[in-house]
Amino acid sequence: MPTDADFYALELFLDDEDRALLHRVRGFMEKEVQPVINRFWTRAKFPHELLPGLRELGIAGLPYSGYGCPGKSPLLDGMVAMELARTDPSIATFNGVHGGLAMGSIYLCGSEEQKQRWLPAMARMKQLGAFGLTEPEVGSGASRGLTTTARRDGDTWILDGRKKWIGNASFADLTVIWARDADDGQVKGFVVEAGTPGFTTENLEDKIALRVVQNARITLDGVRVPEGNRLQRATSFRDTAEVLRMTRAGVAWMAVGCARGAYEHALAYALEREQFGRPIGGFQLVQDLLVRMLGNITASATLCARLSQLQAAGLARDEHASLAKAFCTVRMRETVGWARELLGGNGILLEHHVGRFVADAEAIYSYEGTREMNTLIVGRAITGISAFV
Repeated sequence: MPTDADFYALELFLDDEDRALLHRVRGFMEKEVQPVINRFWTRAKFPHELLPGLRELGIAGLPYSGYGCPGKSPLLDGMVAMELARTDPSIATFNGVHGGLAMGSIYLCGSEEQKQRWLPAMARMKQLGAFGLTEPEVGSGASRGLTTTARRDGDTWILDGRKKWIGNASFADLTVIWARDADDGQVKGFVVEAGTPGFTTENLEDKIALRVVQNARITLDGVRVPEGNRLQRATSFRDTAEVLRMTRAGVAWMAVGCARGAYEHALAYALEREQFGRPIGGFQLVQDLLVRMLGNITASATLCARLSQLQAAGLARDEHASLAKAFCTVRMRETVGWARELLGGNGILLEHHVGRFVADAEAIYSYEGTREMNTLIVGRAITGISAFV
């Protein structure tokens, strides 16, 4: 499959060591994941047998320093997310939930003791993480409308409520649960360990996107969590938002990868598929679609690369991540649609892969903040006026 969608050679921003890691990720995804992923996508199962190979890549918690984490740049972290999604957005999402949302919550909001306790094993993927924020009736309005409660009882906290769409939850060893403190009304974070009484999960069925990701409903019925498992630096939703700012940039990179995967499969098809005695890649309308796709991918990737530079410099704000997420997911949706169009009827067959990217793009478009919510964040930044309800 052609791999020249990095049209402006953004990989050259990486040093030789980081570029070698990126290429190892690419090799693993192409050799180990691509040949089997359609089967797991169709069955809506997670390929646990691929976890040893993912562990060996050493990409969990890539941008964090210390605690057994690699301490790499935001740019490499984003490009790895893109590379994972380029072959399969579900694997990219799994890693984003574990290494981004779950590990990120502990890294940004945990005490030194908590980071030492959990992050080394999570960095080795010996313990897997999940992140429980969204609820059945509360998605975009989580900052004000979170209904899961936490009540202090001596040296423990009692959690009650429900969560929905929680990736990895059915097999995670550690799940970060965000709940509202019944006493002060503030949102706080708690690490719930697998097997804790009152904590149950149920996988969501019949999804049309990211079918490999095991999204679950969580029920918390009198779940007792020790004070030592409360994230000590998470005292309000502002701390939750700090985690989301970081991971939202990763989702923008995933959108680039999803679009790039669809484009590269479409390009390969255009060079092989013959009609009227020659490859369809030689027809003007097909080349027009390919160039439109490549333009979207290149614009999105360069935007994300600059965002990564801002992150590295400590200059990235909410609106920077939100603009990237909103822009890149819209361009992704457009690009995968053009890829499916180029393949004609074959575009809906999984054997050509493009149909999977078309479906998976719908989930990336919505999670980690819808286009509308991210638009309001950027709109507030550029006008100084909040249009939130």
